[in-house]
Amino acid sequence: MRHSLPAALRVFFSLVTLFGLTAHPARAAETYTEVTSSEGDGEFTIGPDYTVDKDLTDLGNPKGKSFEFTMKLADSKIFRGDDKTLEPDKKPVRTERKIFVYVPAAYKDGTAAPFLIIHDGPGSLKLVRNALDNLTISKDVNRKLPAFIAIAVENGGNDGKNSERGLEYDTMSDRLARFIAEEVLPAVLANADLKAAYPHFALTKNPWGHAVIGCSSGGAAALSMGWFRPDLFRRIIAYSGTFVAQQDDDAAEQAQFPHGAWDYHSELKLIEKSEKKPLRIFTHCSENDLRNKDPEETFHNWVMAGRRTSAALTAKGYHHRFVFSKATGHCDGKVFNQTLADTLVWTWRGYHGE
Repeated sequence: MRHSLPAALRVFFSLVTLFGLTAHPARAAETYTEVTSSEGDGEFTIGPDYTVDKDLTDLGNPKGKSFEFTMKLADSKIFRGDDKTLEPDKKPVRTERKIFVYVPAAYKDGTAAPFLIIHDGPGSLKLVRNALDNLTISKDVNRKLPAFIAIAVENGGNDGKNSERGLEYDTMSDRLARFIAEEVLPAVLANADLKAAYPHFALTKNPWGHAVIGCSSGGAAALSMGWFRPDLFRRIIAYSGTFVAQQDDDAAEQAQFPHGAWDYHSELKLIEKSEKKPLRIFTHCSENDLRNKDPEETFHNWVMAGRRTSAALTAKGYHHRFVFSKATGHCDGKVFNQTLADTLVWTWRGYHGE
């Protein structure tokens, strides 16, 4: 008789394959030394006029391969879509989420590749694809990208408090990081179409080779993934980050973080008072980012939250880059079109493989 492994053991062996023995999460980085550099760190103001970076356009360079598949929420052990915090009648939950994967032409089968998780998939995937096509083959060593795999993950549906997307992105915990590591990445590695195209496809175990990008609540989620699990994710990109009080009011995490992501910079001084973590962090805020009518109203002022988060990261001594964009709104496309290539280059600076 054939016996199937218990769910817990299946997850364990998936993690062993992907990251090495989970009892030693830092082992993959023990023989790796990040090449640190302060080049590009600091605060930058752009606008009010904007251009499109040519490296984010199709320049006719060799293209990689794209893959797409779905994951049913009901099959998840972490985000099933049935949490008590949700209000599915008011904010519908998806039954399945799409996963988009782009393998750049510069990737060599059998290489343990670095990767970038993109929230709200496909999100910025088109721009990221163009950046990979153009900058993995760049002759300029100061403007070059490693051949990372782009993995865009669709959220579970809707937005704000009591939604599945809000639960996934605004909750102050390691839950999203675990979901990506324990469920999404093994699904990518097991995808039949991808395995047929790249029989020896592999992802690096080195956490310095694991990046994440998001905008709005996805930006807050990007920081939280690295903050709560720096053993899994260390390169963070947050555009128009929702560093405000948008965590579900009835979430278990409210007891420890009563104002959600606002507590990164609130009177709790989470960033300031916590031990410095091995992270490289990009943040951004638009001049006209979401805010309440009262510009001084706390807990829900995106501009205030973005600036205070940036100040806290800088004061703590993180490798941090902050961009403030004039005459732009929340998750404004003009900002992405001008800055994303530079942001990716800065984010991956110092990475040199395993």
